[in-house]
Amino acid sequence: MQPGGAQAQTFQTGAAQAILMDAESGTVLFEKNADQLMVPASMAKVMTVEVIAEEIRKGRLNDETAFVISEYAWRTGGAPSRGSTMFAELNSSIKLPDLLRGIIIHSGNDASIAAAEAIAGSEGAFARMMTLRARELGLPNSVFMNSTGYHDPDQVTTARELALLTLHFIRTSPEIYAMYGEEEFTWNGIRQRNRNPLLSMNIGADGVKTGYVAESGYGLIGSAVQLDQRLILVINGLPTAREREIEARRLLDWGFRAFEPRLLFEAGETVGEAQVFGGEKSYVGLVSDRPIQVLIPRGTNDRLTARIVYQGPLSPPVREGTQVGVLRVMRGNSQALEQPLFAAEDVERGPLSRRAYDGLWELGAGAVRRAIFGSEGG
Repeated sequence: MQPGGAQAQTFQTGAAQAILMDAESGTVLFEKNADQLMVPASMAKVMTVEVIAEEIRKGRLNDETAFVISEYAWRTGGAPSRGSTMFAELNSSIKLPDLLRGIIIHSGNDASIAAAEAIAGSEGAFARMMTLRARELGLPNSVFMNSTGYHDPDQVTTARELALLTLHFIRTSPEIYAMYGEEEFTWNGIRQRNRNPLLSMNIGADGVKTGYVAESGYGLIGSAVQLDQRLILVINGLPTAREREIEARRLLDWGFRAFEPRLLFEAGETVGEAQVFGGEKSYVGLVSDRPIQVLIPRGTNDRLTARIVYQGPLSPPVREGTQVGVLRVMRGNSQALEQPLFAAEDVERGPLSRRAYDGLWELGAGAVRRAIFGSEGG
């Protein structure tokens, strides 16, 4: 999807792929080829760290877990590789917090491979875990073939999916995410600075990850906070590191300056209703678990439209807090926001008379639908 409406008129970028997203609302402020498949390079390591974080959540890893640097990890990702490395020694043992910093701050390929081998037995098996995790997070296009971001023709993602992955990670792993904002890390007597150029710009940046291979060009996942507003940025396909740095800052500066928030619903406020078939009530209220807010370009009167999308009617029992559907908000012809909606209360099965009435109603409605739209089959 190309940038549209007010977005296209006010900002242009030389990046091949780009997206800028408001973290609180999920509003997309700018996008260019955001769903185009692209090579992630070392930006793939954000998924490497997400899989590690998920293992921590499941109780399989903790701060005392040690990772051994195998000969494969050392030769492929360590000092002999001449690539991004934390300079871990062959056969050395590294505890989890240091290994994470080696991946996050140093972009260490040796650390990434060591994590993959310890968790999954091999880097290939770990890459399959990465792809499966992408599907679990609702990212249908990302495919991972290794833990490092080394180029593989089958390893692809999109700018939108990297932004959504980053948003998920910030929300669910704040302690680990804080490491992305650390400016340097020393290991094996070698002090290395964080590779993210945004951290030194005094713009509120606290992450996330750079990437480069010849097949991708220069890319970056960035995030910054100003006045309690967090923006998430993904750009890729730039010809030089300097142009990556300039474009990332330009896009973030523009996003913070050019938009203002508009609150649509408070957290817990009823947004609408969903029909319930055969329940003690015919409808259940729908609410959001956080404020529903969109960002709109300053000085414009873009028309906002919204609709509730769900598969229904619902079948009881419906439990309070169960996700029922989503609210989609359009700004002009562009989707500005999609936010989950949840049942506001329990709805139990209704008495037999209610179920019979609803059954007759649905039978009649189905006949009308068939008369209007025809039937399928043969």
